[in-house]
Amino acid sequence: MNKIEIARQIAENENVSTPPDSVVLYSISYQTSDKNKRDALRYLAENSGHYTLDDTACGKKLMALGLETGNNNPNPELLKIWATASRRFILAASGNITAFVDNADKRSTFVSVELPLILQNDKINLINGTEKHKFAAQFQR
Repeated sequence: MNKIEIARQIAENENVSTPPDSVVLYSISYQTSDKNKRDALRYLAENSGHYTLDDTACGKKLMALGLETGNNNPNPELLKIWATASRRFILAASGNITAFVDNADKRSTFVSVELPLILQNDKINLINGTEKHKFAAQFQR
């Protein structure tokens, strides 16, 4: 099995669970800066008990394979793998979400995968302290 196949298996099966009110998201795909990720990492350092997908067993194993995505020319195959993991991460999430998604691109995993699932997930209430549908309106241009 090659690295991509192993990554698909990880994305589809490894643990992505987090406690309620602990999910932190960031969006850097198709952006010229990784500011959202840096802000998310700063937030995590200052707020114990919060987790990004990267902090789950699934995310750690994907990162260990060297499959981190970046903001410049994201690899479509890697984006599919991370989208699978992100989908599972959001479906398992509950409570309130903290999101560092300034200027998130409509093609980003946040806008195209995570946000629609957040809106469908009845266990998620707020994003950054705002009712999730109201928060999402800024990305529905």
